[in-house]
Amino acid sequence: MSAEANTVISVSEAKQNFARVTHIAEKQGQAVIFQDDRPKYMLIDLDSSPVIDMTDDEKIDFVAARILKKFRPAFLELAK
Repeated sequence: MSAEANTVISVSEAKQNFARVTHIAEKQGQAVIFQDDRPKYMLIDLDSSPVIDMTDDEKIDFVAARILKKFRPAFLELAK
């Protein structure tokens, strides 16, 4: 993973000013959050970043699959 200096932010600053992190991701396509002097997290703008190139339908399918997996027991209980 390569991170340009203008996309890097510390985890403590990200906690205090998440709006800045989202602004960086929106403007640059990604924001890399460092913890203990190493890259730990990456926030990407799904609409503009080439890191994940998905159509809107693919994004919906991705999120839906995650939700279904996470809450499967609840959905199964509701289906009874």
